[in-house]
Amino acid sequence: MSENILYDAIVVGGGPGGCTTAVHLAKKGRKVLLLDKENWPRDKTCGDAVSGKTLRHLREMGLETEVEKAEHGEITQLTFSSPNGNTVTIPLKNPESKSNKSYVCRRMVLDNIQWQNAKRHADSHEGMAVVGVVRENGKICGVKAKAKDGQEFEFRGRMVIGADGAASVIAREVRGPEIDPKHTCIAHRAYYSGITGMKDAIEIHFAASIMPGYFWIFPLENGLANVGVGMMMENVRKGNVDLQKAMLDLIATNPLFTERFKNAKIVSPNGKISAWTLPMGSKRRQVHTDNVLLVGDAAGLVDPFSGEGMGNAMLSGTLAAQVADEALAAKDTSAQFLSRYEKQLWDEVGDELSLSYTMQKLGNMHWLLDMVVGKAAKSEKAREAIAGTFINEKAKKGYASPVFYLKILLS
Repeated sequence: MSENILYDAIVVGGGPGGCTTAVHLAKKGRKVLLLDKENWPRDKTCGDAVSGKTLRHLREMGLETEVEKAEHGEITQLTFSSPNGNTVTIPLKNPESKSNKSYVCRRMVLDNIQWQNAKRHADSHEGMAVVGVVRENGKICGVKAKAKDGQEFEFRGRMVIGADGAASVIAREVRGPEIDPKHTCIAHRAYYSGITGMKDAIEIHFAASIMPGYFWIFPLENGLANVGVGMMMENVRKGNVDLQKAMLDLIATNPLFTERFKNAKIVSPNGKISAWTLPMGSKRRQVHTDNVLLVGDAAGLVDPFSGEGMGNAMLSGTLAAQVADEALAAKDTSAQFLSRYEKQLWDEVGDELSLSYTMQKLGNMHWLLDMVVGKAAKSEKAREAIAGTFINEKAKKGYASPVFYLKILLS
């Protein structure tokens, strides 16, 4: 590999945001380098649900058919339970798809489809960890990387796109180290086999013992399931919560799950329950500086209510590619020029993320969740409202105020 090429853009991180950025920029005729620290295919700790927004971007990239052919679980319903143990199952009507089916697809499968696609368009190197940046006159102009064999490299680019996740090296160089417990979620996840009562439904359970947080069961292929729990870091610290233990205790003692998990086994690649952090989009973080844009988790765009991040990662990658191309064409990659990316990004996702943050706060109230589920069992409008928040960002934007939900619930 050559360190002497001056790339138009260096994209750091080969997840959905990075691959989307690299593909769109390369299709515009730009010379793009894509770097990722892992060797592919690789596992990525996640809930694995594929949102309507994610499907839309996969379709735009010509990858929907490939995803449909890959191993995945098909979803047509949402099962939702409240702290008092009441449960309702709601059909998911997905206008983003040709059918009402949605997917749960392991990131080892889904991300590899995107990585292989990106390799067809951009120079790419896997097993190449970016460990720092190169600066000239105080401005970032490239990256320092280390291969798995210890060999060190420097790559230069007119622009650097940070798509390297929640622990982003590039984001740290842009805005310094930052973990805000009020706007960061901690989650634990394992793959299970042998769970009984599985249907073609995403299950979201607001069980009293793990609130404020929720427990999920997402069906995968061949009888597998993605099982996990999430809670805001602030609440984990305040309550001194051992989240992994709380998840296992819930499975062992809650009447909704004890019998279903009686013969279930963890079949995760490492045989363990994995943990990760999610930077929520309830806080607007700095997403650009001279020569640099941040996308996906590096930009902190995870939905505060659903915990879904792939859709906004791919959206931000699309926008970043457009703005980067404009900046390169204008020969102006200054922070001032690149500020249009921040504006476009928050014009797209700001209202949606604000609403999700409000819903997250409302979701901490036991009595309100009990009422939501109780109403959903009787009201089609309430069921449609709940379904819309999980599967369709356009429907979600329509519910611009929590007052709207309360009117439905009290109607």
